[in-house]
Amino acid sequence: MSYTSAQSGDNYRNWWPHPVMTAFTNDSIDELDRFAHDSGDVFRMTRGGYVLATRRTNIGEFTASLQPGIDIVFHEGKAIRERFPALSTDIQNVVHIRRGGDISGQQLGTWMLEQVRAKGGRLLRGAVTEIDPRDGFVLSIAANDVTTVAAGAIVNAAGPFVNHIAAMLGEELPVHNVFQQKVAFEDRLGAIDRDMPFSIDLDEKTLDWSDEERELLADDPDLAWLTGSLPGGTHCRPEGGPKGRWVKLGWAYNETLSDPQEDLANEPASDPQFPEIVMRGAAAFLPALAPYVREPPTRYSHYGGYYTMTDENWPLIGPMTTPGAFMVAALSGFGSMSACAAGKLCAARVTGSALPDYAEALSRGRYDDESLMSALRSASSKGLL
Repeated sequence: MSYTSAQSGDNYRNWWPHPVMTAFTNDSIDELDRFAHDSGDVFRMTRGGYVLATRRTNIGEFTASLQPGIDIVFHEGKAIRERFPALSTDIQNVVHIRRGGDISGQQLGTWMLEQVRAKGGRLLRGAVTEIDPRDGFVLSIAANDVTTVAAGAIVNAAGPFVNHIAAMLGEELPVHNVFQQKVAFEDRLGAIDRDMPFSIDLDEKTLDWSDEERELLADDPDLAWLTGSLPGGTHCRPEGGPKGRWVKLGWAYNETLSDPQEDLANEPASDPQFPEIVMRGAAAFLPALAPYVREPPTRYSHYGGYYTMTDENWPLIGPMTTPGAFMVAALSGFGSMSACAAGKLCAARVTGSALPDYAEALSRGRYDDESLMSALRSASSKGLL
């Protein structure tokens, strides 16, 4: 919770293009609901839903993957304007994912740590430098007062560094890292209603530059890409509850693979122009943000973290090749929303308890299922937002 998860958007949804991921995140949301009740909702769980907006008129292929009874599709312009007045008037279809919202990931993690400590668990802060897998595991640790830790089983949940840990066991996992950025800013104009759902523009877009700006960008080899078509996925939501004044924006358009940096501020993919780019992208489907393109917010935070992912954008949860070693890896942009089910699934693997039906599909075992992998490779969407 002090590294890339600290940069999370802290959103959750149960919409996925494949029923395995839908079942997995549904189980995780069930756990979140239970924890919210047990904790007195210390992590401020909301249920505003997700809004997926598009200018396309034919979305039959997209809606075919939606679970009946979970989602609402708005086709008529009048209904869209009445229900979602913030959206641009050229939006033709809206899918409202009702089982979605946001949480405070930091507060959830803090509460979980309290539960672990109450059961006798201990948090040791340090860096693992070596793992000896003989006779169980002996981990060499760089910490203030501890040099080694012995364990009967280990779980590799090192986020972007999972392959760094896997290499200590002579293994390599089929994952890669992509750095993605976000912006949070004080909405001094009150452009975004505090009850607006987490809203995503699904459409590819060309940014609205002036002729002079476009010419200058086109002449710069490093910036010319900004004049072309950019992928969909621009997203926005209010931050801080009904009385808050901040808004979060994100856009996972980067596709360049990265080796994770110890200090996120040193990530080469971090782009100082991102705040302007994402604001222009968001203003294309939320017109009330347009004034911030002309006069940027004076108070904002620009940050980023890694999407650690497999090619198919499914997690890896279960045994590694080394006996007694397990992993919770490749949670991509869905770590906060899936963490509860991921931890529960891994715990069942470690203890030999009953497994859910999707357990094998979320482990390395799926790569032996050619039918499943063929379907995932040919899917039009990976559920990446």
